[in-house]
Amino acid sequence: MSLILEPNIPDPDGFYDELLRAHEGLTDDESEAFNARLILTLCNHIGDREILRAALEAAK
Repeated sequence: MSLILEPNIPDPDGFYDELLRAHEGLTDDESEAFNARLILTLCNHIGDREILRAALEAAK
């Protein structure tokens, strides 16, 4: 399995709106903590260290 880097989210604009709404009312610190929890939740869901390592490199 390899890291998918092409757009792969159905209705990406709708998802982006959901993501922005999830941050509504949060302070900057709360927003950063939310992002960290979201990242760790998604990493746990993926679970594959090779994929996670590739994602770290792609995000640099």
